[in-house]
Amino acid sequence: MADRLTQLQDAVNQLADQFCNSVGILQQCSPPSTFAGFEKQLGKSPNDAQEDYAAIFAKLIARTAKDIDVLIESLPIEDSSLELQVATLKKLETENQDTAKNLEDIVSKGEGLLEQIQSALRDIAQCQLQCQAMESNT
Repeated sequence: MADRLTQLQDAVNQLADQFCNSVGILQQCSPPSTFAGFEKQLGKSPNDAQEDYAAIFAKLIARTAKDIDVLIESLPIEDSSLELQVATLKKLETENQDTAKNLEDIVSKGEGLLEQIQSALRDIAQCQLQCQAMESNT
């Protein structure tokens, strides 16, 4: 996975490609203009499939611009001081320790339940063996 700046540069490059391609599609699909004194007619008219390209490129450009905004907002704030970063890291470390303790408690409870279930299964198996032994003796 690339870092945020590389992702941002890739998104900007992708946006530039989309702009260039959309201009090419506009040139390709646009109807010819008429000029006074120049009456040459081109028999080419855009079809429906070519007209859809404008909408497709508009959606692509809008989505890429939104991705760029998200990437920019995810960049770290330049104003954050060392003290603020240390405080944030301490807070995250405390949350991590609390979560780890909670996980240990849950695992401990799960292991206790597993032991109870295994004990109950042993009792059931022992009872079944005793019943089978009693049936075979009679």
